[in-house]
Amino acid sequence: MRKVLLVLLILVAGGVVAADRFGVRVAQNEIGKQVAAQYKLDRRPDVTIHGFPFLTQAVAGDYDQIDVSIGNWTEQGVTVGDVKIEMRGVNAPLKEVANGSSAHVTARTATASAVIPYEVIRKNAPKQVQKISPKGDDLAVQLSGDVLGFKLSGDAVVKVKPTAKGIAITPLSVGSTGLQIPVDRLQDQLTWVVPVTNLPVGSRISRIEPTPAGLRVAATADNVNLNDLPQA
Repeated sequence: MRKVLLVLLILVAGGVVAADRFGVRVAQNEIGKQVAAQYKLDRRPDVTIHGFPFLTQAVAGDYDQIDVSIGNWTEQGVTVGDVKIEMRGVNAPLKEVANGSSAHVTARTATASAVIPYEVIRKNAPKQVQKISPKGDDLAVQLSGDVLGFKLSGDAVVKVKPTAKGIAITPLSVGSTGLQIPVDRLQDQLTWVVPVTNLPVGSRISRIEPTPAGLRVAATADNVNLNDLPQA
């Protein structure tokens, strides 16, 4: 008899887990549909709802963390990749989600991140810039050409900074065939801006990290309403 009861308990527990996992898949698909519609995306993003069990979170309408992976994102003609949104403290009433509405879906914080490939950064650069690579918190730029009578054939180190107009890239040092050129002489000619200011959460970029694949940028917004996010 004990063995029979044990087997029944295992089956019941398995059924609850299966129902829980089915529910989380349905919710993830629904949230993905809402995000795709909000941003007019070509494909539904991947959504991951963290925490177990899911059903207790769904009934309460409160979720610890929901991650959304969008993929590519275009702003002002610049396409960035690996766009991800991490939402914490999400309030999504079950009735709202079930009806396909995002009017009252909110997040305490939402952090978006993306990678701007160096090829994209170089498209906005002066013609003397031939190659870009990471160098600690800055970038190394390979130069070739003439600027104000200076023949450039060496490397420069440039810093990156988020601004209201986009990511400003400014030289810190400029070299040419072993000769160090005064950077203030070429500051204006070798400064450029990548016109990416905001990410999908509607917040201005505040963090930039050079990586082998490109600049990883991030922005965090507080008290975000999914229905109020700007469309692409």
